[in-house]
Amino acid sequence: MGERFDLPDVDAFTRTYWDAAAEGRLLIRRCAGCGRPHHYPRESCPYCWSEDVVWERASGCATLHTWSVVHRNDLAPFAGRTPYVAAVVDLAEGPRMMTEVVDCPRAGLRVGMALEAVFRDRVPVFRPPGG
Repeated sequence: MGERFDLPDVDAFTRTYWDAAAEGRLLIRRCAGCGRPHHYPRESCPYCWSEDVVWERASGCATLHTWSVVHRNDLAPFAGRTPYVAAVVDLAEGPRMMTEVVDCPRAGLRVGMALEAVFRDRVPVFRPPGG
């Protein structure tokens, strides 16, 4: 079996996130101290540094904040996927997330457009709803 380059190493902390993704669920972290959600998952809150942070299921709803069409990327596994749409989305719960937009013509991309999470090989990507 070939080496996978598109997933980070799974450790004891991130296993919860990747196991949920394998089941089609997007998780974020929420601080019990200040109440703010964040993504990417961290063991402590990036706002108040509390370690009282819990996993929470995200709705999977987002809006497109910005994007760029990548035409060249020599790193595995991206070289075989060009061109692709690298994007930043605002999750409905508040955090901003780097991702990829799929199943959408590039001419149809608009700042503020609604998107929904789908999973490609256990990795969350986003598409227009019902895509």
